[in-house]
Amino acid sequence: MQKNDPYAALRIKEFNIFLLLRFALVFGWSMQFIVIEWEVYSLTKDPLYLGLIGFMEIIPAFTMALFAGHIVDQKEKRNLLAICIAAFSLISLGLFLLTWDKVVGDWETQNILYCIYALVFFGGFLRSFFGPTIFSLIALIVPKKIYPNAATWSSSTWKAATVTGALFAGFSIDWIGVDKTLCIVFALVTFALLITFKIKKKPILNPNIGESVGKSLKVGLQFVFSNKAILGALTLDMIAVLFGGTVALLSVFAQDILEVGSKGFGVLNASISIGSILTMFITTYLPVNKDAGKKLLISIFGFGICIIVFGASKLFWLSVLALFFSGVTDGVSMVIRQTILQLKTPDHMRGRVASVNSMFVGSSNELGAFESGLAAKILGPSVAVIFGGIMTLVTVVAIGAKNKTLRELDLTEDIEDHNV
Repeated sequence: MQKNDPYAALRIKEFNIFLLLRFALVFGWSMQFIVIEWEVYSLTKDPLYLGLIGFMEIIPAFTMALFAGHIVDQKEKRNLLAICIAAFSLISLGLFLLTWDKVVGDWETQNILYCIYALVFFGGFLRSFFGPTIFSLIALIVPKKIYPNAATWSSSTWKAATVTGALFAGFSIDWIGVDKTLCIVFALVTFALLITFKIKKKPILNPNIGESVGKSLKVGLQFVFSNKAILGALTLDMIAVLFGGTVALLSVFAQDILEVGSKGFGVLNASISIGSILTMFITTYLPVNKDAGKKLLISIFGFGICIIVFGASKLFWLSVLALFFSGVTDGVSMVIRQTILQLKTPDHMRGRVASVNSMFVGSSNELGAFESGLAAKILGPSVAVIFGGIMTLVTVVAIGAKNKTLRELDLTEDIEDHNV
């Protein structure tokens, strides 16, 4: 058995290029989301319009997911990613123009909003392609024996870009304004597009090129729902996001329960991300391959405990600690889930499996925010968060008891079989 190399994936030049373009893309995407939320609320002063942003994005992202997976499995991945990024650059350019006074100075607010929502809708359409394409491309860049290491670095890059992009956007709006901030987003996306071509075109490994859409989607769904390891991992993550999502209520806790104001709100948000990012980097040194199933169940169970502690806490320091460890456990589960998907998915089905994953996890983000808001309205914020944590624990225990394949899953042999 070879000694673990925490930098194995980073020794591959194309993977470094991939990480760079992914960071630039996600950093820009995160900036864009924050800026648009700010701009829409500035125009309307109505939180309902903010909810419509997520609604407009999730509709095409969810409904197109399976079809997008089919397309990804049928097409060359590098060029497909380039097309997606190029289309995303048009969205960024359009949003910049919609916030530039020289362009929309005489426009009515309602017309500006219609155009923003149209571009957000188009972005949701692209989102359905991005996930499966990126998931499939990683497997063509690195050898299978270092999939876990590559998944860890890729997840860490995504998380770091998400956090720093959102943080930078807030400062950038204050420093240079909304329009110039969106101009930076356009520059980042353009940069990502240019370096995409530093990655070579990859072979299409699907033996069923030209397969009908209906048959392709049916085969993809059958594979996911018959593979207990993949289905169990996706279900656990979906439930954790759906019921354990505290982010939507953090502003309520900061203002009304912990009474720590905007600075405390920033600390609460940051504590989750710091815990998650640190853990994902640590897992490059301490692989999670052995007894991966048990570690996944334990990490999500720990996540549920952290959510319950946060919901019950009236002390700021305890709330920060609970959120930090929720980030730690979430980071572990994210790395394990990505590793399971990479190792257990055949090359010719990666697009469709990633699409199902995006439907499970992506849609539950928006539904989780809705569930949190509705539960808080009915039960109160503290009870709503505690309820979500308990539901997470119940789900982990139920899946752990019923899904023996996931419970006893060990990925060591999957990796060692490819150590050639």
